[in-house]
Amino acid sequence: MTYSATTTTPGPIDTRRESRKAAVSSFVGTSIEWYDFYLYSAAAALILPAVFFPGDADGVGIIKSFATYAVGFAARPLGGFVFGHFGDRIGRKTMLMFSLIIMGAATFGIGLLPSFDTAGLWAPIGLCVLRLIQGFAVGGEWGSAVVMVVEHAPKDKKGLFGSFPQLGVPVGLLLSSGVFGLVHQLTGENFVAWGWRIPFLLSAVLIVVGVVVRLTLAESPEFQKLLDTDTRAERPSRDVIVEQWRTLLLTIGMKLFQNAVFYIYTAFMLSYISGRLGMDEQVGLNAVMISSVVGFATIPGWSWLTDRIGRKPVYLAGCILGTLYFPLSFLLFDQASVVWVTIGMIIGANLLHDMIYGPQAVYFSELFGTKVRLSGTSIGYQIGAMLAGGLSPLIAASLLELQDGATWGIAVYIMSLGAISTVCTLLARETRPRRS
Repeated sequence: MTYSATTTTPGPIDTRRESRKAAVSSFVGTSIEWYDFYLYSAAAALILPAVFFPGDADGVGIIKSFATYAVGFAARPLGGFVFGHFGDRIGRKTMLMFSLIIMGAATFGIGLLPSFDTAGLWAPIGLCVLRLIQGFAVGGEWGSAVVMVVEHAPKDKKGLFGSFPQLGVPVGLLLSSGVFGLVHQLTGENFVAWGWRIPFLLSAVLIVVGVVVRLTLAESPEFQKLLDTDTRAERPSRDVIVEQWRTLLLTIGMKLFQNAVFYIYTAFMLSYISGRLGMDEQVGLNAVMISSVVGFATIPGWSWLTDRIGRKPVYLAGCILGTLYFPLSFLLFDQASVVWVTIGMIIGANLLHDMIYGPQAVYFSELFGTKVRLSGTSIGYQIGAMLAGGLSPLIAASLLELQDGATWGIAVYIMSLGAISTVCTLLARETRPRRS
């Protein structure tokens, strides 16, 4: 049986040039999206308690701040449903544009919010609303970006190409931590008054850059074939839930540990290092920035390896080793040494976490067929993110407070999620095509 391309396809969109353009475009866009999203995590740990929850004890203020942080994750599944459905119906590119603009508007809005001293309860209420909008936008961003890249990628390099939108995470972390730290140094005593707003307001400039870059991107060739043959799914989100529920449940379970442990390292640990260990706030921010730089090697490196030996072995190794390492990470952080804090962060966030996160794009997208790929990938990813990522800093901060500084409860919680992700990965099928 042979395949004949339809004459309606707009040009050779499956060439190497278009593959590289899709990778670069998604990389730039997701970097900006994650800058916006992770900027909030740094602010939640270091400044939002003082601005929106003044008068509370330190531990209580941190818990309230991380509660608003978790709110953003509540909206991510809705974003996954909506963007996934329309991405499978009208196209991946359109959804990429919408998600970027919505995210930028919400982040810019946070920078304009009045403080609690000025607006009272309306200030944290406004913060929660804008955080919900952020979550909705990022709920559609990740799935749209990774599906676009994987569907454009050469058959034997889908793992490597799928890592490009994943690289948006270390870039976003590096940008948000770097800008936040720089503004902290420049504004000094004025940081609490108005300096913290600058990184949020800068989002407007980055969004313009992202929109310009994405305008040049062609639609996914695999989706274009569905358009040309009029074979799109009528109700893709419904089809995923009803017909592919087992795969959907596995992707949710596979997501839990990775998302929880990531936000523990990059959000909760910032408050743990400065608040519990009494170290300078910049120590945690610097560790995150260094880890972000290392991620430029580990994320594509682990993803490339999946093209050689398979998605499942790499992903499974990351789940097992990351789970076993997590309680040991506190031993390194508790040394209260700049060197050991940095080493602990790199081992947990790069050598082990990135074994899961790097291959996640290609693995999740290949578990679902083209007709429902964006819906399945987005819904599974975002429900897992809501259940684990958004709640993990809040749960960790609460456990730390309840246990008077003991960390064994946090270790039990994270290792339990690690066990779930390990089992789900064992049950998932291998998706890498057999090498001839």
